[in-house]
Amino acid sequence: MSRGNFLRLSVLLGISLAKVEVLSAFGLKKEYLSGRSNITNKEQHMNMKPFKIAIPEKKLKDLHERLKNTRWPYEIPGEGWKRGMPLEYTQKLTEYWRTKFDWREQEARLNKYPQFITEIDNQPIHFLHVRSTDAKAVPLVLCHSYPGSFVEFSRMIEPLVNPGKNEQAFHLVIPSHPGYGFSTPVTTKGWEISKMAGAYVRIMRELGYERYGVHGGDIGAGVCEQLCIQAGDQVIGSLITTDPGAIATDFTPPTDHLSEDEKKRHQELKSARSEDFGYLQIQSTRPQTLAYGLTDSPVAQMTWIVEKFKAWTDPTKALPEDAVDIDQLLTNVSIYWFGRGGAGAANFIYEAFHAHPAWGQTHNVPQGCVVFGKEQLVRRIMDPEQKLAYWNEHERGGHFPTMESPEALVGDIRAFFQKLK
Repeated sequence: MSRGNFLRLSVLLGISLAKVEVLSAFGLKKEYLSGRSNITNKEQHMNMKPFKIAIPEKKLKDLHERLKNTRWPYEIPGEGWKRGMPLEYTQKLTEYWRTKFDWREQEARLNKYPQFITEIDNQPIHFLHVRSTDAKAVPLVLCHSYPGSFVEFSRMIEPLVNPGKNEQAFHLVIPSHPGYGFSTPVTTKGWEISKMAGAYVRIMRELGYERYGVHGGDIGAGVCEQLCIQAGDQVIGSLITTDPGAIATDFTPPTDHLSEDEKKRHQELKSARSEDFGYLQIQSTRPQTLAYGLTDSPVAQMTWIVEKFKAWTDPTKALPEDAVDIDQLLTNVSIYWFGRGGAGAANFIYEAFHAHPAWGQTHNVPQGCVVFGKEQLVRRIMDPEQKLAYWNEHERGGHFPTMESPEALVGDIRAFFQKLK
């Protein structure tokens, strides 16, 4: 290990490793957290246009008709979730989506927050920009996961922007990754992690923020890492989230330091997930073939996402709706459907697998990590010498803490950035 130790983070869907020099977050001056946004400068914002979600009624009607006319497959009975989403469960959720889920209500809730769309390198990029009234608020970029969207942060916006007395407030910038949400369509090659991060650096510069924090999980953690590498002099700190599944892959950071018993436990975790990565194989090799089904069938898009919420949320929860709010989950699914995000997300994974490695660089941005779901090996592998500026573990939870445990995650974000003062 070199000076300061190196933290190896499994951040890109569990497929990429970042090698990051970890320095202490203590002793930083208060001005390190300063940030400003000159939102009245027209020259800065000439390429940023206000955006409002307004799905035409005919598209909503088309969705309902497609759901009603779904052609159902046969099923081998008695297999439960072993082969994917069970037919009976899928039919019930489809009927709920068609007859009880209120898209207009969800649309109105999201439109309460200021949204914008810009264009960078001919790519539309949608983002929320929600400012606090607190003069000491910290600018913060929130980077969503896969298969998520900006919707996963919707229950965290108010407590972060307008917290209680004497609690840290934040100005939030929440982008939709190119290919996701309303950052569609993607019609050019190359939109992987590092290029996404470069676009967000430009957005933050145009918004007038000189210093800002970053937070994300899954692919969002990968974007955070690249933001630290590309704009380390601007990023005040990076807090990522993970779950035990992050260390149970063939792409896990080195484990030579583990004891024999720990190596055995690690292998058990990997074996349990051995059949979990088919989605990566097809999207990283033939995304266009998959895109037709995800774009033409709303049930295909729904099952593609919901199955992962079953597999990756808190294992003590029987069904996805036991772990997350079902309307929030279906809002996420609906945005994939309306924005044709299945194709965008699939092509992103293809780009990620075929990109030239952008990792292995060091930076001195203070790092923090929050784990949801108890597993002793997580820290032993990801932070073996306990050099991180912030570490916290929650007994329960899974891959989607923004939706499973939003209050706990808000507390961790506040605690991490308050440490930097």
